[in-house]
Amino acid sequence: MKKILSFLLIAVLVFSLVGCGSKHEPVQNNQDNNQGNANQKNVSGELIPEPGAKLVVWESEGPESDWIKYAAEKFKEKYGVEVIYEAVANTDAKNKLATDGPAGVGADVFVAPHDHTGELVASGLVQVNDVTANRVKNDFIKAAADSVTFEGQVYGYPLAIETYALFYNKDLVSKAPETYEEIIEFAKKYNNPKENKYALMWDVANAYFSHSFVAGNGGYVFGNGGTNKDNIGLNNEAAVEGAKFMVSLKEILPLNSADTNSQIVDGLFSEGKAAMIINGPWAVKGYQEAGVNFGIVPLPKLPGEKHPASFSGIRAMFVSAYTKYPNAAKLFAKFATSDEMLLKRFEMTKQIPPVKSLMNEDVIKNDKIVAPFLAQAQYAVPMPSIPQMQVVWEPYGAAFASMWDDGVDVKEALDNAVQTIKEAIESQE
Repeated sequence: MKKILSFLLIAVLVFSLVGCGSKHEPVQNNQDNNQGNANQKNVSGELIPEPGAKLVVWESEGPESDWIKYAAEKFKEKYGVEVIYEAVANTDAKNKLATDGPAGVGADVFVAPHDHTGELVASGLVQVNDVTANRVKNDFIKAAADSVTFEGQVYGYPLAIETYALFYNKDLVSKAPETYEEIIEFAKKYNNPKENKYALMWDVANAYFSHSFVAGNGGYVFGNGGTNKDNIGLNNEAAVEGAKFMVSLKEILPLNSADTNSQIVDGLFSEGKAAMIINGPWAVKGYQEAGVNFGIVPLPKLPGEKHPASFSGIRAMFVSAYTKYPNAAKLFAKFATSDEMLLKRFEMTKQIPPVKSLMNEDVIKNDKIVAPFLAQAQYAVPMPSIPQMQVVWEPYGAAFASMWDDGVDVKEALDNAVQTIKEAIESQE
């Protein structure tokens, strides 16, 4: 009997050692993984953080980071788990996690734009959201739920819906324009390039912003609501006409695209030189701190009374596949996307929580800063979230730069971009 017990003890020890292999293998994306007490819950059905859990969270700097720190403090008070904030731009998190995750130095929870969802999943970088999936599907707006879902499975935890609109300096512009034609007329009296004074500025070579001209006229990235990679509509007749109008605005913004990047646009608007700019809610706090007397309205109408179709995006949290503390990480993502925390996030960032009931709160829908973005959102088109979207940005932005800076024929520039995108997609297959 002693020999049998000894044998069993040895077997258990061997099994335990084998189970302690690589520290940083990705956690399996299902509820039946064997990561110790993964998804272990207490009697009330809430996840129990792993003993000694300590989380690292990545998010952009600015008001978003202030909110993360607030949420981290409240989370520690409630669950006793320390959360360390590290400044990583949400657009950079995917690539950084691809290298830092396997090395064991990546975030446990990170924030990324929704158009990264497909690639994050395809690359095995994130875990399934098996904690608040039903809440995401039922309580959040459809655009938010769809944006963090890939092949029928929810992965992300939505934080905010974002689009962009027109900011105008009330000390320079007496009445907010309703059309681009009004801006062109205003520029005839206001523009003074020697003094860096321009009626309108935006980040021209950034496809995120310039797509509004293309999409407002009928162009699109992928067909079937952004899901058909084989149907690219960036160089169709409508897209070309929209881009031609955009290029015509160089008459009132006679700068190379490199001189219209977001940093320059922010600087000139804050200095009271750019009268109007195209930007998003993330910029509000900076302009308030700069003392700019500004207003916000939906994007001006294009020729033919068409509304520009801005890109809309969902900023979302994701749980890393490499976290050593999946319970604590999922619990933090759940906590951070609760109604209470999302309302606090709105208060601190002015970014709109994509929860149906919260969007109808008076404090949000009647907010003079938020209302224009909500109005523009009705014309916005969600950024596609399939993995192929990641090969669109660079060639599409380069097309805008070439037609704006070098006078390349608009159709030729868009044709080149589409060909480059198609080749990149083929190389992925």
